[in-house]
Amino acid sequence: MRSPFAAMVCACLLAVGPIQAADGVPDVVKHFGLEEAATPVRERPGWRRPKKIIVGGAGLANELRRVAPGVEFVAIGNASSAAELADADAMIGFCYPQILAASRSIQWVQTMMAGVEQCVAIPAIRERNILLTNMQRVAGPVIAEHTIAMVLAFSRGLDLLIPAQAKGQWLKGEVPRRMSVIDGKTLLVVGLGGIGGEIAKRAHALGMKVIATRASGRTGPDYVSYVGLPDEMPKLAADADFIVNATPLTPETRGIFNAALFGKMKPTAYFINVARGGSVVTDDLVAALRSGKIAGAGLDVTDPEPLPPQHPLWTAPNVIITPHVSSDSELGDDGEVAVIKENVRRYVAGEKMLSVVDTAKGY
Repeated sequence: MRSPFAAMVCACLLAVGPIQAADGVPDVVKHFGLEEAATPVRERPGWRRPKKIIVGGAGLANELRRVAPGVEFVAIGNASSAAELADADAMIGFCYPQILAASRSIQWVQTMMAGVEQCVAIPAIRERNILLTNMQRVAGPVIAEHTIAMVLAFSRGLDLLIPAQAKGQWLKGEVPRRMSVIDGKTLLVVGLGGIGGEIAKRAHALGMKVIATRASGRTGPDYVSYVGLPDEMPKLAADADFIVNATPLTPETRGIFNAALFGKMKPTAYFINVARGGSVVTDDLVAALRSGKIAGAGLDVTDPEPLPPQHPLWTAPNVIITPHVSSDSELGDDGEVAVIKENVRRYVAGEKMLSVVDTAKGY
């Protein structure tokens, strides 16, 4: 009989493709630029060598049994009751309050995503001092390519030409006024983390001037000409031709892209969001688009999400909307699975974990 817990499982975990990334530590860490924790996990209060770990699907469970053969990996869809999960030591692939409530011995949660706002909002995560690790940086290169695709689409008028093609319209005399080059243009990355850094790298390679903000300080790679603190965003926005949101969703970043911020932008500037829809006041964005305060918006994420069929964003001028697919590619989940396998190995051995989330900060 199908377990009631199976309905909670993320569909992406039900099947795991072949692992293309190497399993060796140097390959995974170096390839994705992952960060190690400062201290080994064995020094955390409550750590013990795990005996049972809950996993999102049978395919992933089979992969992990080869990494830690002495550990029991239970695919949640095969669990017949909450009691069967009660003595689990860790949870991999998802972060549900129901599972944490049923399994009070869980000490570690590994998510399949970079964004963890829903997970850190679960009281048990902080109350029980549960170790939380995520997929920061893993999808950065793919999301960065999606971002640059939006930049190029706007600069070359593809947001107008592709719909015109579907209607059989030849817009030779209208679109050239929209055509521009990105060489020499300024791109502001809001949130110079793993994803933001990859965006900055590609924008710089195309000849753009890259400026950025980050909450952790003013340091940045040499291809970013200026790194400011979050409170400098309005000033920097006034100089940007493209503004990209790459911030995690936290109480500090919720609604930061609002009427005041859009009012600081050039009327020729574009806003691109590949992070979280909750960072944007949607009504303010629609108003800015319709009034011409900004030139357009490229949105891979929205608030609400999915976007309802009659939502005004669908008909707002100069908008490209993609359905939260900026991290998708032919690579599938290979990178995520490689990181999970390495973190399982490290957790079982009590070593330094990768991509540990600061639950107080939310990223």
